[in-house]
Amino acid sequence: MIAYVTVGADDIARAKRFYSALLPALGYELEEGPAGLSYALPVAPGQSPVLPDFYVKPTFDGRPASAGNGSMVAFQARNQKQVRDLHAAALAAGGSDEGPPGFRASYGPRFYVGYLRDPQGNKIALFSSDPKEPGRDG
Repeated sequence: MIAYVTVGADDIARAKRFYSALLPALGYELEEGPAGLSYALPVAPGQSPVLPDFYVKPTFDGRPASAGNGSMVAFQARNQKQVRDLHAAALAAGGSDEGPPGFRASYGPRFYVGYLRDPQGNKIALFSSDPKEPGRDG
């Protein structure tokens, strides 16, 4: 199981604007501190944490943050409408489009996905594969 994912950011305020446009709608809560941003799903008393957590931090070595070539973080949305809404919100919050929401021929018939880049260039996917919604083939 993946416990957490961390992406680097040179401008934490800009990253906060971007990630706060989509992660709270997916249930994540933000804790902000001197070490950056920590997004986690809430934990009920007596329950185990729901993983993974998502961190946005300055680099540890002090050099500029960079996006990994071929790396991507995917967040599951509740439905296709939420994918579209969050994709639009993330673009309005400083992200860039890496592929508009829709079905992709190379994935299953119910995999609905939109791709973005955060302000630092990290690739983010928002997807839904809800079996109650129409698939690629209608």
